[in-house]
This record gives sequence, structure tokens and C-alpha cells, in this order.
Amino acid sequence: MADFTYALDADGVATITWDVAAKSMNVMSTDGFQLLSDLVDQGLADAACKGIIITSAKKDFAGGMDLNVIAEMRKGGAEAIFDGVMMMHNVLRKIERAGMDPKTKKGGKPIVAALPGTALGIGLELPLSCHRIIAADNPKAKIGLPEIMVGIFPGAGGTTRLARKLGAMMAAPFLLEGKLSDPKAAKAAGLIDEVVPAEELLTRAKEWVLSAKEADLVKPWDEKGFKMPGGAPYHPAGFMTFVGASAMVNGKTQGVFPAAKALLAAVYEGALVPFDTALKIEARHFTSVLLNPSSSSMIRSLFINKEALEKGANRPKVEDQSVKKLGVLGAGMMGAGIAYVAANAGIEVVLIDATQEASDRGKAHAESILDKGMKRGKVTAEKKAETLARISATIDYAALKGVDLIVEAVFEDPKVKAEVTKKAEAAAPGVIYATNTSTLPITALSAASSASENFIGIHFFSPVDKMMLVEIIRGKETGEKAVAKALDFVRQIRKTPIVVNDARFFYANRCIIPYINEGIRMVAEGVEPALVENAARLVGMPLGPLQLVDETSIDLGVKIAKATKAAMGADYPDGAVDDVLFWMADQGRMGRKANAGFYAYSDRGERLGLWDGLATKYPTDKMQLSLSDVQHRLLMAQVLEAVRALEEGVLTDIREGDVGAILGWGFAPWSGGPFSWLDIIGAPRAVEICRGLTAQFGPRFQAPNLLREMAEKGETFYTRFASQKAA
Repeated sequence: MADFTYALDADGVATITWDVAAKSMNVMSTDGFQLLSDLVDQGLADAACKGIIITSAKKDFAGGMDLNVIAEMRKGGAEAIFDGVMMMHNVLRKIERAGMDPKTKKGGKPIVAALPGTALGIGLELPLSCHRIIAADNPKAKIGLPEIMVGIFPGAGGTTRLARKLGAMMAAPFLLEGKLSDPKAAKAAGLIDEVVPAEELLTRAKEWVLSAKEADLVKPWDEKGFKMPGGAPYHPAGFMTFVGASAMVNGKTQGVFPAAKALLAAVYEGALVPFDTALKIEARHFTSVLLNPSSSSMIRSLFINKEALEKGANRPKVEDQSVKKLGVLGAGMMGAGIAYVAANAGIEVVLIDATQEASDRGKAHAESILDKGMKRGKVTAEKKAETLARISATIDYAALKGVDLIVEAVFEDPKVKAEVTKKAEAAAPGVIYATNTSTLPITALSAASSASENFIGIHFFSPVDKMMLVEIIRGKETGEKAVAKALDFVRQIRKTPIVVNDARFFYANRCIIPYINEGIRMVAEGVEPALVENAARLVGMPLGPLQLVDETSIDLGVKIAKATKAAMGADYPDGAVDDVLFWMADQGRMGRKANAGFYAYSDRGERLGLWDGLATKYPTDKMQLSLSDVQHRLLMAQVLEAVRALEEGVLTDIREGDVGAILGWGFAPWSGGPFSWLDIIGAPRAVEICRGLTAQFGPRFQAPNLLREMAEKGETFYTRFASQKAA
């Protein structure tokens, strides 16, 4: 079946309908583009055709470009990419000009895009080339250009058209942040022209085609004397816009995200030349970005791999385990957050704590999240009432009768967890039981359970309602049904799961704790704290290690350090870190929650800058480390733990390692994750860096055997392990 079909009605209005077979969402392919071009030619050449509607037979318009197209273009190198992009520009430009005389701008036929639902990427770039965009009033629909989120930018004219349509400043949130809007918000922002009831979409589109005048077809940038909204770069207002945009982009990205810089350059340079030349400039910058390994790594991790994990790539082959009724033990911040996301996803929740006051407080936390949503216009009063009605706050364990999953989120104390495990299982025998923990071994905790095959770890990240990753931990005796239940539950609450095997700190904390510790260790060595923090940001980490420990709280760090030291005994490697951490705690500097940590804070909790008292206890050396040494220490502290986790079988899928790193603790998203980063620099180079760090800073930087073996064989992680997984 063809991706596009053409039908001309008795009134002379042609409808080109997009409907990609065997896909729930339309995606654009090279063949699809060619067919669309041919059908537009047919309509423009047919004397009986007065105008064209481009719409979709599906509930949504389109989800973007077929990634196979991008992969094929990349294989052909720069010339193939540039030619492929220019082919798209030519087709969309043909739609835009619609057969009109180039000089007089007369004789064109009206072309309207009728969007029944979501329109993303090329699904918006195509409508932007039409003469009018009409969307159905579908509040669930998302309209926008999210390409920047996966390491590229809108390269089929979206960048050039939107900047000219809205002006650089107004277009910035949609281009540089990938902001998505529902139809009414999209109309208010100027992205689309009309919003109509769904049942009137095609009727209204046809009305517009039959009533459109020739002047309605000429885009502002094709009119003589066009001036860019907000001013071009050398206009006084435009100059300030572009100076500010450059500062904003570099401030947010620290120069490590190639797509953001290229997008800004395309807008800036394109604003100085005629429209068709601007499209060529956009194509050149898009070609450059597509050839950058950062873009392929980001697309792979943040789109392909993330989607595969969310669809159950590693789910055991057992029957559906969707959760109908959930029990949550512990109504603190974590438990309350879990109760909220479950209830918001339509799951009935029993929220239990030791006192009714504590249980009610947990439910009130869910209410406060909903209230914030109402203030932003994202939640209706009805939605709030429905969600809260699904949460029953109680102290009675008998209320757990009928639940098909329990998530325990009480204190990180094995005795407390064992006590509630026994009480909960007595009230709901045979239930799948998940413990929410960030550090305690699952296998040991399962000893309190009467059915260890039903016992599993689920590690939520804080705040639960905002963090997208959920780490599922198999104990040694955890059964396949429990794993499937956890995965299905995570899918229901619309988060991304990774599954790891039981070991101290699992995967995420195993990698992030060394990052924090390395930053603190450098402070003790006399490295300037500002160098540590800025080196982290300049390599793409969202927070420096000192800010991160402030956010998570220093007393939590002390608690983890003491527990780890007790477990490891003489093998404990972080005594130098503890000297700093324990001293900070003794000073009462517990982090942001105490308005005092490695950073100083105002009375309102605003971060003011690094605390100058650090220099009194840990004076900085006159001779400082190089920026690259600091960055390599911070990156390798995380990356080597990821490799060791894979080597030891804690991590079984490098896709989970990369996606989990980005979503769990923000590991340099531009790199695609730790394994993608190692593939970008190459195993031999990684081993060389490790050798230098080990000689200068100690054996914790020794390259794992796996990495050395791969360096000798010239292997990459994605050729060695992804192919094994596919097989």
C-alpha cells in the first residue's frame, strides 16, 4: 500500500492522504517523499484541481522522519546527506510555490495541511510549507520540532521557515528547546493558523481551499521587502536578539552539543540572505551535524534504544502483567511520588504508613503536584479529582487485599523493610513485592519474604514525578513473572526501565557515587573547586559533583559512606573523600536543604556560589591540574564503573547502560552515554587515558580487562555487544 493516496472530489478539491501501512504513526521515507512530490505535481497539473488538502488517515498526522532514511544518507557521506536534504527542500518549496509564476506570484493553487493529531519533526515541517495549517481540537496532540532533543535540528526547512515566521526570539523555544504544544497553544504561539472541532477538520480545510485568494498563497518571505520579525542580525533589535541567543545557547550547552550551535548558525547566516540560499545554508549545517558522531549516538540512545526498552526489549516472555491495584508502603516523598504517578496513570493505589497523619500527608503531596499542574494549565479540576480518588490513604494493611503489586518505600533500614515485608505479605499472599532502594542488596532483603521468586527491587529516582528512569533489580532468586510485572508497571506509568542484576549500588549509584567522590577528592588535593565544577559542565554534565552532593544532601553521603565502609572493611577506597564529607557534616553544612553545603545559599535557598570556607580547610594549590585532566578524572570515574558493571554481569545490555546513564544522572547527553562515548573516542584511546590517570592518580583508574581486550582487537561496544543482543 502506498504511503500517500490522491483523490479529487466533484468540487475540484484534491485530498492527499498520508497513511503508512503497518505503522501506528506516519513516518516519512525517501519513497514517501517522492510519491508526495508526484501527487502534488498531479494536482498542480490537473486543470480540474482547484487546490489540495494534505492530511492523514490516522489519528495523528506524523511522528517525524523514518530514521532509516537518516542512516542511509549518513552511509553515503556528506554529498549524499546534502543531496538528500536538498531533495526534501525542493519538494517542500514546490508545495510552497504551488505552481505560481516566479515573478508575478500569480497562478498558484492553495494547499492546506489538515492535522488530525500529533505533528512532529517533518510532520510539522511539511505543514509549514503549506499555505495554511488547520488542526483538530485534540488536547492530546503534540505539535513541534523535537529534533534538538536527539542531537540534530529541524533540517527540512523547519529552522529557516519558523525563524522567518515567528522571528528568532519567538522561534527559539521551539527550535532550541524542542518545545511541544497542544493545538490551541500552537495557534496562540503562531505555529499554526486554525483549530477546529475534529469532525469539522476536512470540511473547514475544503472551505479554505475554495475561498483562498492568490494573496493568501504568497509566504511573507517571498514578498518584496520582507523583513524578519524581531529584526535581522544587523538591525538594532535583531542584533541584540542574536547576541542574546548566542549567549543563551552557549550558557546552556557549554559548547558540547553540536546541533545547538549549528542551528543557531543556520538561523543567523540564513537571516542575511534570500530564502532559497538560506535553505542551502540550513542543509549544509544539517549535513555537518549528521556527520558528527554525537548526533548518531544521541539518536541511537535517546530515540532508538530508549523506545526499544520502553516497548519491552528485555521483557521475559510471560503473559501480560499490567497492574490494576497497587499497594505503596511508606508515604514519604518517595512513596507519595510513586502513589501519584501510579494514580495519574489510572491505577488504583492503597497508600500505607505507620500513622494516618503520615498517610494523609503522602496523599497531600500528590495533591500539591496536581495543584501545580492546574496552575500551569496542564491539569483540569476533573483530572485532579479523578487522580486523588484513586489514592486510599490508610494505616490498615488489610486494605492491601486484592493488590497485584506492592512497592515498599520505607526507610533504608533492613530491619524496618523486613518488618513491613512480613506484614504486607500476610495481608496479600502471593503478591509480587518490590522494594524501592538505592543501595541495599535485593537478595539480602528478600530473606524476609516468604516467596523470594516474587521479590524484586525497583529503584525510583527523586523526584519521582519528574525523573524518567526506573532501575529494576533482579535478586538471585527473582522470577521472570516478577521482572515482567515490574516492567509492565513502569510502562504503565510512562517511564523508561532498565533491568540489572543485584550488586552493591546496582548500576546508577555505582557510577554516580565515584563521580561525586572524585570531585570531593580533588578538593582535598587542593584543586580549585570552581575548576572541578566548571570542568564537569564543560564536558556536558548537568551538575558538577559538588553541586550534586549538595542537592542530594551531604548527610546522605555520610550515611552511604559509613555503610559502604562497614561492608567493605579494609578494601574501602574512599577515606580521603570521607575526611572532607564528614568534616562538612560536622560544620552543619548538610547541603541545599540546610542552606549550607559546598555552596553558599541565600535565605530563600538561592545558590550564591561556592562556599569560601572550603579554602580555609582545604587551600588550593598554586599549580592546578589541566582542564583535560580534571575532565578525564570525572568522566572515567563513571565510565569505568559502567564497564565493570557490564564485565561482572550486573549490566546485561549496553543499551540500558547508555539510556540509564543519561536519564538517571544526566551523563553527558551529547555523547549518547558511557559506552557510546567510549566508542566515539575508541577503546585504544580510552586505555591510553586510563594508563596516564593510573600513573598520576592511582589504581582506581586502571582499565578493566574487557576494555583492554577490546582495544587490542579494535572492537567497539556497539559492534561487539549490540550485535550479540540482536542475535
